Amino acid sequence: MSAKHVALASRPKSWPTLDNFNFEDKALPDIGAGEVSLRTIWLSLDPYMRGRMNDAKSYADPVPIGGTMEGGAISEVMASNNEKFAVGDIVVARTGWASHAVSDGSDIRKVDPTIAPLSAYLGVLGMPGMTAWIGLNEIGEMKAGETVLISAATGAVGGLAGQLAKAKGCKVIGVAGGADKCAYAEKELGFDVCLDHKAHADGHSLGKAMREAAPQGIDLYFENVGSKTTEAAIANMNMFGRIAICGMIAWYNGDNVADAQPLPAVWSSILVKRLRVQGFLFPDHEAVAGKFFKEVAPMVASGQVKFRETVTEGLENAPKAFLELLEGKNFGKQLVRVGDDP
Repeated sequence: MSAKHVALASRPKSWPTLDNFNFEDKALPDIGAGEVSLRTIWLSLDPYMRGRMNDAKSYADPVPIGGTMEGGAISEVMASNNEKFAVGDIVVARTGWASHAVSDGSDIRKVDPTIAPLSAYLGVLGMPGMTAWIGLNEIGEMKAGETVLISAATGAVGGLAGQLAKAKGCKVIGVAGGADKCAYAEKELGFDVCLDHKAHADGHSLGKAMREAAPQGIDLYFENVGSKTTEAAIANMNMFGRIAICGMIAWYNGDNVADAQPLPAVWSSILVKRLRVQGFLFPDHEAVAGKFFKEVAPMVASGQVKFRETVTEGLENAPKAFLELLEGKNFGKQLVRVGDDP
């Protein structure tokens, strides 16, 4: 049996292009002792994948030239030599951008399809959802009554973060790109206000809008984007505020770097306001997965938590969908439907 793969053909110099990807068919090996054969149903596309395309030292090894693009998926077990998994089980797996894969079972876990649609386990009940929960609770130490600012407010991470903050009793301000996304954040997700960063030319203008939205200042900033949103947020942080750094997608391709706020100004604000700034990565906090599911899964099952998905059909269209994700053209969680539901 052959499996379709999307491989990294070359490393991008700034913004990726379709030429950086290549399509390959590879023979799927027979499974050995303890292994399972997987069929991909849903593929997750996430901003962090851009960093894996670079040949640079980071928290994870880069994708090698010719290697399958990194990514998580929802898969069905097609054959099993592992007593923990039966044929027909639905699992979350690190298959990469591929139609089929073989796993030794150490990097997969079963999901419950009765709680939520399968795709939700790559979004609101998956890595993005847990990232939102960790950033607010483990890193930001969110408290009821505080003012929380969330960038990329309608993305897979930001959308849940805003709803969790509201459920905690916080005032929630979002920043998103476009009037339609801001309207969704306010009317559907329950944000108190959402600011359209496209309507503000620079950090000063956006900062003024933040002050009007939160005249009492910001206690916790959930950082997803960098650039002018970060500049505006730091200017409006309260004394002893916290910043949880999840991502900085506006800088991933080299844009907006040359005109970024100078480091001395940022450092000075951190010192004078006694801010606590901490970057975090989901794998460092997997021990709290149980707490996350205990709190969020019932909220998803009951409909209290809402989520939105952008679905691209076919593995062959994954590269194009990924480029559009980096441009902010997705609305909510970006997914690729690779195979049919069981």
